[in-house]
Amino acid sequence: MNKIEDVLQNTDHRPWPLPEDKWVYYQEWNRLLFLHFEVPFEDLRELVPDCLTLDDFNGKYYISIVPFTMENIRPRQLPSVGFISDFDELNVRTYVKHGDKAGVYFLNIEAGKRLSAFVSRLLSGLPYEKAKMKRSKGQYLSLNEEKKFFLKAKFIVGKPVVEKTALQLWLTERYCLYIYENEELFRYEIHHKEWDIKEITFEDLVFNYRFGNIHLTEENYICPNYSDGIVVVSWGKEKVEI
Repeated sequence: MNKIEDVLQNTDHRPWPLPEDKWVYYQEWNRLLFLHFEVPFEDLRELVPDCLTLDDFNGKYYISIVPFTMENIRPRQLPSVGFISDFDELNVRTYVKHGDKAGVYFLNIEAGKRLSAFVSRLLSGLPYEKAKMKRSKGQYLSLNEEKKFFLKAKFIVGKPVVEKTALQLWLTERYCLYIYENEELFRYEIHHKEWDIKEITFEDLVFNYRFGNIHLTEENYICPNYSDGIVVVSWGKEKVEI
């Protein structure tokens, strides 16, 4: 059984069935850090299109910073091309829903390669932009000079999380993402196995991301975790009626 067949046969954890048509893109999200933040509803509401409902966990609202390495991304019928398909990425996302499908909405996405950022933005419509990124074992550095965003992390990966909390599941198990462009709403369906996450300890951590009245720094993150990675398939962009 290959990786894709293995992923597609693992669906018990999904909140709704797989799409009936064929998947469009294959990708691997590897060596991820998860940093989460509780944020005020009023400040978050200003950052998200009105056609999307802010999703909450027990009445609380969250933004997450997720640095990782994208690898082997490719269309269904084509091979991956390393100098485009493999790149470091950092996304900042929040949690939304439309109808009965809860997903994520990206406030910012950064890529370490200019060409990869351009191609990803062109093909997906997602807000990719170039940032300076450097990664080595146990370290991650990202600098977006234009927006003055930065993250520097030195960390030690700990033991696997055997029993995830309800909040950890809520923050990680998301199977679609939303894009709002030209006053229209679109959705991408995605699928992967349930996340395997590990504990993480930071030897050094400093970062700065600001969105409107929300300021994310090393002083206010919660629930950090690490994952070795997952295989992901995604479907084409679909318009959502609003």
